[in-house]
Amino acid sequence: MDADANILLTQYDEPQLTFDDMDVPANVGGDARGAHDSAPMEGGGSVAAQMQVILAEDDTLFREGLASLLDHSGFDVVGQAGDGAQLLALVREKTPDLVVTDIRMPPTNTTEGLDAAQVIRDEFPDTGILVLSAHVDVEHAMELLASGHGIGYLLKSRVTDVADFIDTLERIAKGASVVDPALVQELVSARRRDDPLAVLSAREREVLALMAEGRSNTGIAHRLWVTEGTVEKHVRSILTKLNLPETGDDHRRVLAAVTFLEAS
Repeated sequence: MDADANILLTQYDEPQLTFDDMDVPANVGGDARGAHDSAPMEGGGSVAAQMQVILAEDDTLFREGLASLLDHSGFDVVGQAGDGAQLLALVREKTPDLVVTDIRMPPTNTTEGLDAAQVIRDEFPDTGILVLSAHVDVEHAMELLASGHGIGYLLKSRVTDVADFIDTLERIAKGASVVDPALVQELVSARRRDDPLAVLSAREREVLALMAEGRSNTGIAHRLWVTEGTVEKHVRSILTKLNLPETGDDHRRVLAAVTFLEAS
């Protein structure tokens, strides 16, 4: 039995991270609810009790486990699909409130789920979409999240934390965008890796910003209330840390300014 499916079928109530509108709050595991509870709506009832859902996943055990979980939580699972083509046919027939789909499905197991999600967003912009993935895929996740409101991207491992997973589905259906904390961490790390100015200290960034404005060392010293000698030390350090080619100092200052402007 697939590990994700086995966990899903046997484990229903572990506390988990919560996240709201693409923010990941600091509180972890707080306010965990029972697997059959759902968020109240004004005037009684619940979001889940009025929500029609279509599931798309080629792993039958995982899909059936997820369908059972949603049924027990008050959702109306109106269709299940094993590939992107079936998913699109069901959505066009049923026009559900929410679609939950794996990112990779037959026949190629690459981006069929994501491609179907994009078509659904174009044809049914009010349908919420949650894409599940076994691994963090920044490029595909960002492509999906750029499509607008009512969108979610979660790792499959989050499904085992039922109370939070159900809350996530309800918020997506109401227009929120939900991002897996692992994706947020990957995006932050990628930005740090790609930032050519990350090697500079805060003071060196200040000096570089003033260099980009065309100020001389004397002008920078007056602006920062430091000696000109201190500025010269900062400039030498900046030029070295940015690995600029050994040319005339004036040209290296220009290159440093260009690097700053491109990174800003």
